[in-house]
Amino acid sequence: MPSVPEGFAETYRLQQARYPEPGPGWQPVHTVYVPADRFSARTVAEWGERALSLLKAHLAGPDEVAEVFDVPSGLAGVVHEMVLRKLSTEPVEDLRVDFEDGYGVRPGPVEDGHVAQAVEAVAALHAAGALPRRWGPRVKSFADGDPARSVRTLHLFLAGVVERVGELPGGFITTFPKVLMESYLGQFAEVLGELEAELGVRLRFEMQVEAPQTLPFLRGDLNESLGGRLAAAHFGVFDYTAALGLPPHEQRLDHPACDHARHVMQTAFAGTGVELSDGSLAAAPASDRAGDVHGLWRRHAELVRHSLRHGFYQGWDMHPSHLVSRFATVYAFHLARYDSYRERVLAWEERRSAGGGVLDEPATIRTLAAALRRADAALP
Repeated sequence: MPSVPEGFAETYRLQQARYPEPGPGWQPVHTVYVPADRFSARTVAEWGERALSLLKAHLAGPDEVAEVFDVPSGLAGVVHEMVLRKLSTEPVEDLRVDFEDGYGVRPGPVEDGHVAQAVEAVAALHAAGALPRRWGPRVKSFADGDPARSVRTLHLFLAGVVERVGELPGGFITTFPKVLMESYLGQFAEVLGELEAELGVRLRFEMQVEAPQTLPFLRGDLNESLGGRLAAAHFGVFDYTAALGLPPHEQRLDHPACDHARHVMQTAFAGTGVELSDGSLAAAPASDRAGDVHGLWRRHAELVRHSLRHGFYQGWDMHPSHLVSRFATVYAFHLARYDSYRERVLAWEERRSAGGGVLDEPATIRTLAAALRRADAALP
């Protein structure tokens, strides 16, 4: 009988390290981006209050949920109650204090001052038990040609929080945008390593996929090459579509070019444990009139559903109104098939027919079980 091929053990070890295939745990359904100069200890509460106000004014009950979000009438009441409870208890799951595009270029002392302001706000949120489960800054890109500013902001932010709070609160993550060159990732990881040594903390980051030039160096061993520091990859729709030369009215998440980019991201990071997030809708209600608010919610819900159908379970929210349509759409998506998924898994486990002509494969059962775990983690 032939012997086991030489080198198999090392190859298998690399496979296990590179593709751990972890089951889905908790992942935020959104990331809220707030320009650093507008961020305060009241930001989370203000977003929740504004979203609740819009919900109570324009989404009075299940009938409106069913009509605006195309939710089956049998689920509309549950979805309405869940969104109301969520906005009252945890309106923001993931918060990013933005020092990049949403903030712009400021004189050095001005940005330093906003970093200090953000540190105080984080400390106050932490003391009040109101810091989101995931949080952190988005620093400037190395592609802007000024890495010193990016590094200084991150250092001041981290050192300030650790000094002010006494530790780095859980859930910290840094967003690294506009990665036009693969080398920038390794350089940023080196910076994190130096900060780890100085502050005694473990740091990971999320990269943004905002340019077609980024797609070729997305691959399964990328996180491994970065010392395991790559936690997530977030798609940036507007920079990406602009770089492709698409006309302004086609800069949208559901454009086929964006589908291609997301599929490349999925292919590269499948099984690696690197989380994926979709981008945003850069729009707010034109007014507080019901027609304008409902129109915004309908469009945002369409985009959220598009992301969910493509296996992207997180996205960016840029305005308090988005919280209503985000949570309503996510909850309806998970609830719509929850019972049927559970029944198919139980039927498989009990070695009986699931009915309805369904012949499930083991891979499908794993997917069904993962969908149930993901729903349990996302639903309030």
